[in-house]
Amino acid sequence: MANDDVEADQVYTATGQDWDEIVTSQAERGDELLVVNMGPQHPSTHGVLRLILEMDGETVQKARAGIGYLHTGIEKNMEFRTFTQGATFCTRMDYLTPFSQETAYAMAVEELLGITDEIPEKANVIRVMLLEFNRIASHLIAIGTGANELGATTVMTQAFRNREMILDVFEAITGLRMNHGFIRPGGVPNDVTDEELDVVDETIRFLHWRLPEIAELCNENPIFKGRHVGVGYLDEATCLALGITGPMLRSTGNTWDLRKDMPYLGYETYDFDVITRDEGDAYAKFRVRQDELYQSLRIVEQCRDRLRKMQGARHIVDDPKIAWPAQMAVGGDGIGNSNEHIKHIMGESMEGLIHHFKIVTEGFHVPAGQAYAAVESPKGELGAHVVSDGGTRPWRAHFRDPSFNNLQAVSALAEGAMMSDVIVAVASVDPVMGGVDR
Repeated sequence: MANDDVEADQVYTATGQDWDEIVTSQAERGDELLVVNMGPQHPSTHGVLRLILEMDGETVQKARAGIGYLHTGIEKNMEFRTFTQGATFCTRMDYLTPFSQETAYAMAVEELLGITDEIPEKANVIRVMLLEFNRIASHLIAIGTGANELGATTVMTQAFRNREMILDVFEAITGLRMNHGFIRPGGVPNDVTDEELDVVDETIRFLHWRLPEIAELCNENPIFKGRHVGVGYLDEATCLALGITGPMLRSTGNTWDLRKDMPYLGYETYDFDVITRDEGDAYAKFRVRQDELYQSLRIVEQCRDRLRKMQGARHIVDDPKIAWPAQMAVGGDGIGNSNEHIKHIMGESMEGLIHHFKIVTEGFHVPAGQAYAAVESPKGELGAHVVSDGGTRPWRAHFRDPSFNNLQAVSALAEGAMMSDVIVAVASVDPVMGGVDR
């Protein structure tokens, strides 16, 4: 408890029925400095992001991010699973961008295997299409939840409605709406059919129709702009110093985008623009994400057109010791072995059954070494560092997740601002704590 000799950095602990004494002691200090534990106020922080704010009245003097722990142990668990099974773990990290984790991990394993150039073109086109659909879905969550925190519920309902259409595409192609484990070392486990491309066509038309509604509601809305313009400012030098990438960096005018600057999966063959603004505030971040929706849609359309011409082409590497599981199909319970494959291994070929059993239970050997592969996730650079000791399981797997790096900006974004502006600032980071769990 406080005493008569009050120090400038006095800490008060309220234990019940002593609030009057604390208020009296605080008044003697002549300031209003309070430590406030704030959060979780954003849907993607669900209890594991705590903002420690030192407040002088309504003004934030100091801000720190306590990231907490989810205790999922994803990277450690991957050391006890085969290289193929690892995709089903890392997909659950940033659960809003599952294909980014899967792709970075698969690319790193493929580099260790020395098969990067052997991945079928069709597999890479499917990967790109899923990645860009996923970018749209992730940005819609960022835009929708950020607006909802300010009371603009309609923006969130529109964003989630649009995202639901994309999740229908994911379900049609992969059998699952989230946490797919679909992009695996060697390619993808099953093909994209004409019927599934029809679902893609329908979704593209729907998004062209509905996406402009968000711009009509927000872009020139004086209340929306009043809460975003000049709030959560971060300049280019600070972004570079903190290793911040993605829309946050591009909102400062920097054009860094791995799809253009360090192309992978054939991104250099697609026609799209890198979106930038130079204001560096929350409104600029919002507009960058909004404009990227249409660029991703451009890429999806190009993928759709390519896949229409590639029916029958291989979608996984032509090596039965790596291409596991074989002959997959989307059924009512998600992805499983096709009926034809089950008939073959159970009734026609003892050798096929033995091979299937060994590759499923043991996996394939990966030469000893280490590799790092990075992709431009919706939130920034996401990299996978995979180390092999020559066995069938990763010796170590570690991910550079952009949410972890980008959250370093909380202090710079919040200090000197009002408490109400902290809500906007954190939303402009677009963090997902599943990717921050380390």
